[in-house]
This record gives sequence, structure tokens and C-alpha cells, in this order.
Amino acid sequence: MRVLVWQWGRFGSGPRIATSLAEGLRALAENEALLSLSTGAEILRSSAPPVCDLPVATYDGAIGFLVRAAAALSSVRALVERIRRLAPEVAVCAQPAPLDLVMARALGVLGVPFIVLVHDADYHPGDGLPMQMWLQRMLCRRAAALGALSTHVGERLKAQGLADTPARPLLRLRLPPIGFPMPPRCPRQNARLRLLMFGRLLPYKGLDLLGEALSLLGSRPGLEVRVVGSGPESSVLGLLRARPGVVVENRWVPEDEVGALLAWSDALVLPYREASQSGIAAVALAAGRRVLATNVGGLAEQLEHQPLALLCEPDPRSLAAGLRQLLDAPPEQNDPSTIDPHVAWRDMAAGLCHQIEAMGLRASNSIRTPR
Repeated sequence: MRVLVWQWGRFGSGPRIATSLAEGLRALAENEALLSLSTGAEILRSSAPPVCDLPVATYDGAIGFLVRAAAALSSVRALVERIRRLAPEVAVCAQPAPLDLVMARALGVLGVPFIVLVHDADYHPGDGLPMQMWLQRMLCRRAAALGALSTHVGERLKAQGLADTPARPLLRLRLPPIGFPMPPRCPRQNARLRLLMFGRLLPYKGLDLLGEALSLLGSRPGLEVRVVGSGPESSVLGLLRARPGVVVENRWVPEDEVGALLAWSDALVLPYREASQSGIAAVALAAGRRVLATNVGGLAEQLEHQPLALLCEPDPRSLAAGLRQLLDAPPEQNDPSTIDPHVAWRDMAAGLCHQIEAMGLRASNSIRTPR
């Protein structure tokens, strides 16, 4: 099967997820995988950029998006010819982005069915762009099938009337661990536990829960905490900065720095108030790091049967108890990951292909001429 995987975001986990899925498909002897990324994707400027078969200029900021949206008709015409030369039988949107309706239209002209892998079925407070969820739902209504990366997301898609219908089946999938190149683990020296909270610094990520849990924990010599990611400045971040042993770095972390950040850590904490599933958890598991996460949304499903994971309730006392467990039994300095992300993505790709074949979601042998 010849599969076109696309993801037109510029930053964050989306382009890496698309790259990992394409690599997983290529690892299956019976498949060919083609990858389409935004020309502005950060991963293309990393130290180990992927092979991109269909680079597409997207936008830079809100004004750039409006300009590109206004030129959508001419964009479709040019894109149709480029896709025709690649001749995919099916396409997969690895994670929705604002300009995906352009790709959907081009694929529709060519008669190529596409599947959308949905990470979030609902808007998280403070996350995403205006109209992004509306655009995602428009895309989903044009798809031949939807893939949910957790039962939690799948149930929400069904409740919204978007999936699990005769016209639009629901594919059951899991988000595999996401690997980053990593330097050797940093020595802990005097630290007993190096704890990392990494990702967007938004209210739903539970920054306040972490602050309250650390207050309940009290002074713990040997505990080092780093809160790293980008987000609006807030009083919660100010309170975290004021705590001994806590460092807050409100900044975007480039692709090539993620591995070093993970190498510094012994464990990651995800004190979320809500979640569909977590790309950060997937990154931590691939790196062989312990994960302390709240039992919300799809996190329990994602982390079940993972020996490196510890779940707590989304309240300060339960989170503090989880932190005590990590301090009482800190991870081994040389504990390697038992997970091979390449194998996990190959297995996920195999499951995806099996479901595609079972539904007969493939274009005809010759892509039809556009009208």
C-alpha cells in the first residue's frame, strides 16, 4: 500500500508524530510511505531532518494564515498535480492543522480517501488557534475514517456525531512512545531526584496543583524541579519560581534541545487537570523516564501496563503522595528504556494498515483526472 502521511504544523509534536508514523509504515515490507510536512516545520531544521517527499509552504503567524486561506483555490490546483505524481492510494493526517482543508480538497479531486488521527476532540483552555477546533471538525466530516488515539477521544468523537457511523468508521489506535536523540544521562551529583515538568505552560496542565503539592511536600533536600515550556506569565509561575529547588524556564524548547532536557531528568510529572492523551508521556516513556501523571482523560489508558508510570488523582494531596513515592524510591541512574520506539511505531502502523485494508479504504490503481 502506498500511503501519504501529512502534518502541516510547524512546531510541537505533530511533525515528529508524522515522521515516526511514516518511518513505521516504511518498516513494513508491503508498504511505501510518503511524508508531507510544512516547509516551516522545525524538525526539518533539526540535526537529523526526515526525508520530506511533499514539502508545502503554509504560513507564519495569523496574517500569513489568512493570506494562505484566501489563496486556497490556487493552492489546491498546484497541490493536485504534485500529489498526482506521488500517486498515493490512501492518505493519513497525522495530526490536524489549520490548512488541512486544502489537502482534503486536493485528495478529493484525485479520489484518494484519507484518515484523520485525532489527538484532541475538544478544545483545551488556552491551547490552539481561533477556529482551530471548528476547522478540525470540518476536516473530520470530509474524512473516510477517523483514528482515535485513546478511548476517551473516541467516545467524544462518537458523542459529537463525527465517528463510528456507516459513512465514517472509527479506528482504534494508541499513541506509541516518541523517541528523541539523547545524550548520556546527566549525573545526579547531590540530587536525589531531578523532576521535570515539560510542555505548554497553560492552566489546564495543572501548574497550580504542582505548586500546592510541593508546598504539602515541604522542604526536601535533594529534590530539584524544572518547569520548562512556553506559555503566558502568571502568578502560579511566580509562586513556583519562589520555591527553593524549583527553576521555571518559560521558553520554547527547540527540537535539538529536547534530548538534553530529558537526559537531565530522572522523572517527569504531568499534573494535568484534563487530557486526551499526552505527547510528553510518550516522549518520557521512549526515554526510559518515570512518569507521575494525574488520572484524567485518556492518561490512565495510555499509561496502563507501563512499569515506569505512576498515576495519582488530580488533587494536591494525591500528587504530593506520588512525589513522595518517587523520592523514596528514586529511579536507577543507569536504568535504560525497555521500549523501542521504532518497533512501537511499526506495530502501530501495522494495526492502522490492517484496519484500512479491512475497510477497503484505497484509491483505484490510477488516480483519476481532475474535472
